[in-house]
Amino acid sequence: MSRTLSKPRRATPTPTPTPSGDLHEDYPWGIRLVDHPPRFTSPEFRAAKNAAQHILAEVSADDLPYGPGPWEMHHGGSLHVKTPDGWRLFRARVGIEWSLQFCAEPGKVDRLRRDAQDLMAAFPLTVPALEAFGYGRARTLLGTPITDAAGVARWTDSIFNACVPLSRDNHQGILPGVPGEHHYPWPVKGADFIRYADFPLWITLPDGTHGAVTPLHHRGSGDGHLRLVYARHGTVAGRALAAAQAADRMAVIAPNSRLALTAFAAQIAPGSRTASQPLHARTPAGQRGAGAP
Repeated sequence: MSRTLSKPRRATPTPTPTPSGDLHEDYPWGIRLVDHPPRFTSPEFRAAKNAAQHILAEVSADDLPYGPGPWEMHHGGSLHVKTPDGWRLFRARVGIEWSLQFCAEPGKVDRLRRDAQDLMAAFPLTVPALEAFGYGRARTLLGTPITDAAGVARWTDSIFNACVPLSRDNHQGILPGVPGEHHYPWPVKGADFIRYADFPLWITLPDGTHGAVTPLHHRGSGDGHLRLVYARHGTVAGRALAAAQAADRMAVIAPNSRLALTAFAAQIAPGSRTASQPLHARTPAGQRGAGAP
């Protein structure tokens, strides 16, 4: 199913699907709400969640970091440490949301690993306790430099990133209810500190507002689609994201759109008509972007 969103001539009611599933207005761009790729819980994430549940079972109600369960495990930079007085949770300098790993530079993610390694060394009870819970990969994760997309993926789904315990509302809620972390800037803004310097996280949308985008796949994949990950609520793009969440789909921008060509401009050949092509970097990949550490 696809839905194309554009600017209405009069008021801006929430668009409804046609029988074909398309939404049409008159902006010169489009967003498709598409099914997620087949999703599964990675072995890394499954092991991390199991360890997190053991940790939370040992924490008193008054000491739970974000209130009582049931919890969803948020990829928000979860640095659980064991002190002589029990478990505590620190948030990493940057948390890596699952979808944002695809714009993450391995060297910058490795700095997060080294931060975690230093913190765990300061709390020496932590790693043995994780191992006692069956999380035997903790030492390997902490001690292995991150140099490629596979390493970024392992870190993204690990206990050291993927297990901030939030209620569903605090995780995914939308105002005027509870502002969940997935719908408001910090988890997206955090990607400014890990993204490649030649990929702009924030773009100007056709209505003049700003949205955040991420590649749909890893750097060098040749796929020039963009996934819209943040837009102001009440805008055309904001409604697209809300519709995508309600339908359990993604908001995707085509690789031949002006937005994709702008976002990938430093990675594709000059004058390209599509962003789906082999990497043609004109900016050193290691150069720091705005706001990068």
